[in-house]
Amino acid sequence: MKPDRDEVARFYAELQSSLCDAFAALDGTARFGVDRWERPGGGGGVTRVLVGDGPLEKAAVNVSTVWGDVPPRLSDALASRASTFFATGISMIFHPRNPHAPTMHANLRYFETDRGDAWFGGGIDLTPYYLYEEDVRGFHRALREVCDAHRVADYPAWKAACDRYFFLPHRGEARGVGGIFYDHLTERLVEVDRFQRDLGSRIFELYGPILERRMTTPYDAAQERWHLRRRGRYAEFNLAVDRGTRFGLETGARAESVLASLPPRVRWDYAPRVEPGTPEHALVEVLRRPRDWA
Repeated sequence: MKPDRDEVARFYAELQSSLCDAFAALDGTARFGVDRWERPGGGGGVTRVLVGDGPLEKAAVNVSTVWGDVPPRLSDALASRASTFFATGISMIFHPRNPHAPTMHANLRYFETDRGDAWFGGGIDLTPYYLYEEDVRGFHRALREVCDAHRVADYPAWKAACDRYFFLPHRGEARGVGGIFYDHLTERLVEVDRFQRDLGSRIFELYGPILERRMTTPYDAAQERWHLRRRGRYAEFNLAVDRGTRFGLETGARAESVLASLPPRVRWDYAPRVEPGTPEHALVEVLRRPRDWA
């Protein structure tokens, strides 16, 4: 049995509104803009971006609901010979200004075709620039609690999948400290819908306290340079590795929305040395050897 796709899309839209309100209040200096757009082949979305001088240097919470003829690039990936599709989803990214506050990314999505194909996908992950183990453990423990409350969820498997997915092969390191990642869930879809609603409703409590705790930590110019270099790795993953970014650009998705996840400032320094025994080195060691956190 499939969920009501219009109800799924409505939940994503309501979640976008509540998250933008909550994070704008936490930032306290700026609001999310509203950019409504239409897809020529059917559907559209709302891109909401915050750019300011406060704790959140950039944040984006985007929803889309699109439908139409299956494009050739998508047709090759489908098991059936579907002719039309429907897809809805929400994606978000939060890039704090303070190097001690981690970036958080999440997305929830639902897809179906006229031939009966239907699935959910999604995930949430954390990318720190300085390692505060209590933040990472709390984040993962909360994710495990959400998963354990739903028989369709599998925290150990999805945590491992997240570690595999958010990995930069050309750097030999993970993008961050992971979270959960799942894709093409085709069974018990109504139960998966309940899980996604539970996860979505907890996103602010998963990340908001971490951001609030770290966003006023003092930092110096050297720490900011490190922050921008690590953001460069984030951009590398999104542009060179991430399947979703590539798929969106290859299938004619709205580029401004697809690329809204990129950080506002980055830097690349040639072969920078990370001194052993430093907080920066401690982070890199974790990125090269993923841990169990919950």
